[in-house]
Amino acid sequence: MDYQELIILIIEIIGTVAFSISGAMVGTRRGMDIFGVCVLGVVTAVGGGMIRDIILGITPPNVFREPVYALVAVLTACVVFIAIYLNKTPFSGSERQAYERLILMMDSIGLGIFTVMGVLTGVREGYVNNTFFLVFLGTTTGVGGGLLRDMMAGVPPYIFVRHIYACASIVGALICVYLYRLTNALAAMIIASAVVVLIRFLAAHYRWNLPSMAERDIEKD
Repeated sequence: MDYQELIILIIEIIGTVAFSISGAMVGTRRGMDIFGVCVLGVVTAVGGGMIRDIILGITPPNVFREPVYALVAVLTACVVFIAIYLNKTPFSGSERQAYERLILMMDSIGLGIFTVMGVLTGVREGYVNNTFFLVFLGTTTGVGGGLLRDMMAGVPPYIFVRHIYACASIVGALICVYLYRLTNALAAMIIASAVVVLIRFLAAHYRWNLPSMAERDIEKD
């Protein structure tokens, strides 16, 4: 394993931990037991990658070939559950705001990392010249886990209702594709991930949202 592969592995682990934390925190807030929290943590961390691999025809998906990512996600979710379980009032007052900030940070980091991993997986599978497909794979990998998490938790999918989410993933995927062709995988991965995180933070800070029907007076039946 050369230094680039090692760095990419470390970045993947960071993304796995970040997404697992966001999934586990949603589970704890929904009142799930430790098993449910672990399931949400794992699904958030590896769900997008599983969808990507199925689209690419990679069977079984890589998460089953290299279970280290699932194990990392489980351990992370357990730590989150225990930490919140020992706190008697985890979602009240200032701690609620801290919860919102932490889940924003973890979700943004995971989104950035897994978006570029989706693009690079498509490149490795031989689709380097198919820009549309690479962007699709990157976006699916980035948002897929969070979408499954929200559906399992019974909450409106985050990508449809909160700030700029999927759009940030699309922009990051496009940047990753073109930087990969101009530079190398590592540079494309780091810069594109950073752009996704930056867009998410700016969107949250300035409350950027796409136009929605909730902003208009809609006649109800």
